[in-house]
Amino acid sequence: MGGGDDGKHRILNVNVGILGHIDSGKTSLARALSTHFSTASLDKHPQSAARGITLDLGFSSFMADLPASLSHLPYDQLQFTLVDCPGHASLIRTVLGGAQIIDIMMLVIDVNKGIQTQTAECLVVGEITTSNLLVVLNKTDMLPEEARVEKVDKMKKRLANTFKATKFKDCEMVPIAARPGGADNMAAGGDPPVGVEALVVHLMSRVSEAHARQQTGEFLFAVDHCFPIKGQGTVLTGTVLSGQCKVGDTVEIPNMKLEKKVKSMQMFKRPVQSCARGDRLGICITQLDHKLMERGLVAAPGTVPTFGAAVVGAEKIRFFKGAVQSKMKFHVTVGHTTVMATAEFFGELPAEGATNAATVSAAEKLLARLSLDKRARGEAAVA
Repeated sequence: MGGGDDGKHRILNVNVGILGHIDSGKTSLARALSTHFSTASLDKHPQSAARGITLDLGFSSFMADLPASLSHLPYDQLQFTLVDCPGHASLIRTVLGGAQIIDIMMLVIDVNKGIQTQTAECLVVGEITTSNLLVVLNKTDMLPEEARVEKVDKMKKRLANTFKATKFKDCEMVPIAARPGGADNMAAGGDPPVGVEALVVHLMSRVSEAHARQQTGEFLFAVDHCFPIKGQGTVLTGTVLSGQCKVGDTVEIPNMKLEKKVKSMQMFKRPVQSCARGDRLGICITQLDHKLMERGLVAAPGTVPTFGAAVVGAEKIRFFKGAVQSKMKFHVTVGHTTVMATAEFFGELPAEGATNAATVSAAEKLLARLSLDKRARGEAAVA
């Protein structure tokens, strides 16, 4: 979450991820809630339109009054930015990229079908990335009206039993019909969404003072789309992961070793002068070929190094039953970038209060060995 400034209103932004199985109604929900749409929203990608499914992250937003409980904070309005994530299994890496920028996760479930394959995968993603889950039971209009309440309650009980095995055992469930009538009723003048007002109330109740996070640290911006505007420059759209930035500041594209000045900024077509952690916006810079960058990072100059190895803390996902051993290769995803990496495990982290000398010693020995191996390979190549 973050706080943007358009010179008139101080806006607290909350990023809400919409995840779920394919065809559960995620994009319909985003359409029903949103009042402002980005260039990458509601399946505007030509292939998405042709295939009738979400293929990439979509972004849209709506505004709300600041809750009375947050009236003492330096903000005038609340903005919910909706991150519509793909539901197809082959696009899980795109979902992971989106999940890393969300504050609240809405898990959309077709009330007629319950838990499906990608629903379970989204639960795994949710357990890794957030503690704030709201379950949306969509397509209630498809249930017979005379038995609707009974069938919704029955589904809630079934899902509650499933969620007992996760950290979301007490999560709230909100029944809605995002697009009554289904795919054949998209034209203007169709029946309005049902239950959306109650859903917004539930979302607002989850925004707390803790979400107005301190805007400390160096500027870091995760770019998910890039496109040119004739006569203006290249627009990089994405989410601020840390720090702040304002028009006129110099930023760096680390993997290209390029530094550029920020010409202008917009949040959902609204000009702003600055941005902060959690904000969703487009940053315009000049003299950059948009074809050279589709996704990646933009940062304060000199703050993001490029590297071929790193020491990290890793936690095994409890749903993965296979072995996790040294020398194995894994896909490593950071933001929207995924690479193959060979893992070397030093050992388990020590329990709280225990000495970490053994773990540190093992890490130092392994790093020294890797360094020697690399040096030997280099000398052999020269020879």
